Amino acid sequence: MVNLRECLQSRMERKTISVTGMSCNGCEQNMETALRNLDGVNRVEADHDADTVDVVLEDGVSDDDVNAAIEQAGYDVKA
Repeated sequence: MVNLRECLQSRMERKTISVTGMSCNGCEQNMETALRNLDGVNRVEADHDADTVDVVLEDGVSDDDVNAAIEQAGYDVKA
């Protein structure tokens, strides 16, 4: 697990993204797989009950890339 200190030392950023459309553990797995396929994503944890995805990203991974991966997986990013 990547902690805050490691994020700061290695120029990583931790984000929690609100999403809609996940309804089960399979959705969580689909979301996690889609985001892990992005270069620079070090950790992903999706939670369908909370409608969130926690990600740890290397510096330089854009929000647009992350949002596009979420949408391509069939889910929506809450504004």
